[in-house]
Amino acid sequence: MNWNDIAELMFGGVPFYGEIVGLVWMSIVAGAVLGLVGGLIGTFVMQRDMAFAVHGISELSFAGAAAALLIGADVVTGSIVGSVIAAAIIGLMGAKARERNSVIGVLMPFGLGLGVLFLSLYDGRSANRFSLLTGQIVSVQSPQLASLLIISVIVLIGLLLMWRPLRFDSLDPQSAAARGVPTTAVSLVFMVLLGLIVAVAVHIVGALLVMALIVTPAAAAMRVATGPIAVPVLAATFGIVSAVGGILLAVMGTLPVSPYITTVSFVIYIGCRTIGARRDRVTRLP
Repeated sequence: MNWNDIAELMFGGVPFYGEIVGLVWMSIVAGAVLGLVGGLIGTFVMQRDMAFAVHGISELSFAGAAAALLIGADVVTGSIVGSVIAAAIIGLMGAKARERNSVIGVLMPFGLGLGVLFLSLYDGRSANRFSLLTGQIVSVQSPQLASLLIISVIVLIGLLLMWRPLRFDSLDPQSAAARGVPTTAVSLVFMVLLGLIVAVAVHIVGALLVMALIVTPAAAAMRVATGPIAVPVLAATFGIVSAVGGILLAVMGTLPVSPYITTVSFVIYIGCRTIGARRDRVTRLP
């Protein structure tokens, strides 16, 4: 492969860019919704030190989706079942960080192993198997978009209803428990909401890329902002830019969308980390 071939893969669709964008508008909407909800819930994921949990849930979601694919059931439903089961187990058994990481470390290989087994038994199109790992965001259709919108609204309503106790419990769980906040219930509900959004994210961006839209935008926002409003707003903005920007770049050629989304998200994080480091140095100067 020479540079001309690479250029064709990356920019071969530029002459038809407007038409292509018109064909993938559902994917753009799906990316924007995922970026918005992922950024908001990712803020609490980072505050609760649960980035590892996102990956653990995605593995069980992948296993559920693979099982549904094998038996001919709805893949989104299978993904949701796997995610909710994983989220409930982590929420109930992993109250402390050390216990939680141990539970996740056990669940991850188990879920991945089940998923690989189910995909090995599946004799359908190989593209269906591959999409569970890397997603199919550029081929989102009305049913997938409808499922995403419904679940995203449920997650957003849940976050808004429990925003204050969830934030209190995330920042200072001991004080929250002392003040009468039902920390176990808050943790369990939050994990279920996280499981729901991970489930639809796995179906659209794949099990391998979920963290790029849930963890990375929030991590970037926390490098340059500290306010209770600024961090989630900035995280949601970074999530939308990563998802939509990645799609808009990907449709210029024929390469998968996955590297574009992860690269945009990573570049945003590096930029925010650089800005945060410079600001810290200036603050420390006498």
